[in-house]
Amino acid sequence: MMEHARKNPDEECCGLLAGLDGTITRAFQAGNAAERPAVAYEIAPKELFSLMREIRGAGLDLLGIYHAHPNGENAPSSRDVARAYYPEVAYFILSPQEGAVKPIRAFSVRDGLVRELEIEMT
Repeated sequence: MMEHARKNPDEECCGLLAGLDGTITRAFQAGNAAERPAVAYEIAPKELFSLMREIRGAGLDLLGIYHAHPNGENAPSSRDVARAYYPEVAYFILSPQEGAVKPIRAFSVRDGLVRELEIEMT
């Protein structure tokens, strides 16, 4: 994910995270189809459906969605909260900036309520 975020650090990258039993094992990069990719992200519907088919075809579950905040804090914006259409997944927000204290953060977003999640790396 961080490699993806640092490829073009002036734009928000995005993608899906998949795995089993709550453990993420694969990241699926997506293109950012937003009108203003420097301040927003959007996965085009056709690509989203294709990635979902690929995830299901691999026998995995959608566990997370990631995107970067290239110029601000990696916490959910009001737009991120409003567009959190998958309440059962974790939303990962990356900071590609060198020296970021927490370059990867994850959040649960349900019914407009945001809660930071602990990330365990194995």
